[in-house]
Amino acid sequence: MEVPGGPGGEAGRKSRSMLKAPVLIVLASILGAAGLGLPAGPLDSTGRDTVPGGPRPREEPFVVRPFVSEQAGGWLGKAACYGPHRDGQRPGGPSPSREEIREDLRIIARHWAMIRLYGASPPTETILDVIREEGLDIQVMLGVWIAPEEAWDEAGHLTGRFPERAEANRNEVDGGIRLAAAYPEIVTSLCVGNETQVSWSPHRSRLETVIQHIRRVRARTELPVTTADDFNYWNKPESRALAREIDFINCYAHPLWNGLQLEDALRWTRLTYDEIRAAHPDREVVLGETGWATSKHDEGEQARLIKGRTGEEEQREFYREVTAWSKREGIPVFLFEVFDENWKGGDHPSEVEKHWGVYRADRTPKKAVADES
Repeated sequence: MEVPGGPGGEAGRKSRSMLKAPVLIVLASILGAAGLGLPAGPLDSTGRDTVPGGPRPREEPFVVRPFVSEQAGGWLGKAACYGPHRDGQRPGGPSPSREEIREDLRIIARHWAMIRLYGASPPTETILDVIREEGLDIQVMLGVWIAPEEAWDEAGHLTGRFPERAEANRNEVDGGIRLAAAYPEIVTSLCVGNETQVSWSPHRSRLETVIQHIRRVRARTELPVTTADDFNYWNKPESRALAREIDFINCYAHPLWNGLQLEDALRWTRLTYDEIRAAHPDREVVLGETGWATSKHDEGEQARLIKGRTGEEEQREFYREVTAWSKREGIPVFLFEVFDENWKGGDHPSEVEKHWGVYRADRTPKKAVADES
């Protein structure tokens, strides 16, 4: 589906799978940000950030807020993406218990100083609360999930609006603002939207809509704000309009999805990172996702696009290489991901989307972290 304001064709390298399962959003009403000591701004009767008479304008002058990758002399750039749902659980369905989340976070604290969450709806607040309760040294990039609010045909004509998604997005924005204010010692940045612009994404949204959500979040917090997308969007000239609205670039670079063999994976990742830095020299670039899966199905698009061998030995090698490069160069990298998530992808047990974790879904370690566990 082509969306006006988004990128054009692929221009060479293929990106991550078009079959990546959309995350289900929870239509939960969350309290607004009023009364939480946030920067002043216009609010409506529900406590939402508004500008009477039209869209919120861009902040002028726009002062870039730095992404914090060091704290009290410690390096926070060894980071990971965390999805808490176990077997039999999924977003919008059964959720993990507080004790299951506690177990997860104790595991995470052994390896990573920062995690990335993809949304502000439950169980995100439980995750933040357990980090505080346990006194864990874990910082959080907090996600604000944005779902497409409109549908367009291939000719660029509007074919439908989804007011329930627009309402859910506003609730997500309010929730992210509220949680960032409630957990200031834990939340260090906010990420508004996930893969909303790259051409193959099922979450593709109108650029102007995403920008308005970013501006509303940024107006109500002093934290750095970003949005996450694939390198094959950030490497295009049209990405500059979005880049100027955020404080740092959150870029995905998956060598496995881009047809790389293991021996070429780190070199490709480095070159891709350098390409995005060159495209956006006035913004810091954070690798918000990179990883290596341990299984894939031998049918469908993953069989066609993925050329490298999947497995625990391969994952361990890539994890070691990218972690060493990240620390050596001072580049924040979020490993995708901590745990396998079996709710993702198709029904086949080897479906690649289920097998990116360095821990299995039952929380036993794979070879990549076995020596650290």
